[in-house]
Amino acid sequence: MNNCPLESERKIMLFLVAALLLMGIMLGTAAHLPVPVTLVAAAVIAGWLLVFFLRERRHQGEVTSR
Repeated sequence: MNNCPLESERKIMLFLVAALLLMGIMLGTAAHLPVPVTLVAAAVIAGWLLVFFLRERRHQGEVTSR
């Protein structure tokens, strides 16, 4: 058996790492940005993560229905 993650798992991990990296950068710069800019950036990141969650949930439903 091959212990390497599947290609889809790699994409998921890359997506999560990118989201966390972006969130960390935004949190670090939040002290230097005006509050409205910080809130807009937080909303964009939250939307990105919500889309990811919904896509993964739909994908899980497809896998279990097979």
